[in-house]
Amino acid sequence: MQSKKCYSLLIILFFFSLAGLAQEKKNKDFLNVKTPSIEYSVPEAGKILFEEEFADSINIDSGIFFNPLREPEIVSEDTTDIDEGETSIVEVAEQLKMDSIWITIAEYYAIWDSRSVNPYKRDGTKFSDTLQLQLYDSIAGFNWSMPLTGCHITSEFGMRHSRWHYGTDLKLNIGDPVLSCFDGIVRINQYNAGGYGNYVMVRHYNGLETLYGHLSKSHVKVGQLVKAGELIGDGGNTGRSTGPHLHFEVRYEGNAINPEELYDFQLNTLKSKIFELKPAHFEYLKEARKVFYHRVRAGETLSSISRKYRVPVNTICKLNGITPRTTLKVGRKLRIR
Repeated sequence: MQSKKCYSLLIILFFFSLAGLAQEKKNKDFLNVKTPSIEYSVPEAGKILFEEEFADSINIDSGIFFNPLREPEIVSEDTTDIDEGETSIVEVAEQLKMDSIWITIAEYYAIWDSRSVNPYKRDGTKFSDTLQLQLYDSIAGFNWSMPLTGCHITSEFGMRHSRWHYGTDLKLNIGDPVLSCFDGIVRINQYNAGGYGNYVMVRHYNGLETLYGHLSKSHVKVGQLVKAGELIGDGGNTGRSTGPHLHFEVRYEGNAINPEELYDFQLNTLKSKIFELKPAHFEYLKEARKVFYHRVRAGETLSSISRKYRVPVNTICKLNGITPRTTLKVGRKLRIR
């Protein structure tokens, strides 16, 4: 009886051993199975680029914000010839791409126009605020410069030959370097035969815009970022000019400001780090907009009157509803502006 029990136990152990060997073989077979390799291929045009996460915007004192990820929305476009008060407008709702940098535009900067000096349609006589404009911030990396290495005024801001002179003329020699006054973006770079000649206009981070006229050559292009003190052109005598000089303008919302309010040209420096812009800075506009007449004298012609007031013949004709062939009678009043 005892021997039968031992025999049965041996049989049971034998079958368990066989089952263990079978399971071990299965495990080895499973481990030896080769997993097929899968290769992923993305077409060149469809590659996904990963970028660092940027803050939505970085506030700069000037009112301009940087955002590298948003796309611009072009609303409308209309272009005309350059003229004080006429517009050539490209409105940008939020951002504008220039040299791979996205700039969130604020307030009147929503208008980007590469043709017209004043496209903003803001009446300076209605300006009622007092603003503190920080002209530069060295710690933040925003600097300043004089427009020339040495500045000597040859004609001031104000009435000249019955027309308002919207800038300050500075003496130079043809070829002298003309420099950007503050960090900013080139908005205009073109030629205007009847006035500025070759000229460049730069929009600055501090809210101002500066214009550099009568250049012999420009070294920048529209949309280019420039730093204070960077070469933007060579001095010249192009356009309506009687001799080599730089016609220099400072504007806010399209309205000119006397550059001598900001600069001490005699000492070659800015008057202050902060410029307090007031309604008084635009009071001159009431005088500048007054209608001016000339009474024709014996022997005068449209050409001689044009030279006297430095107003194009075509402008005089347009203001008075006449043509260049019209015979002028002595005593007739002609509107000059």
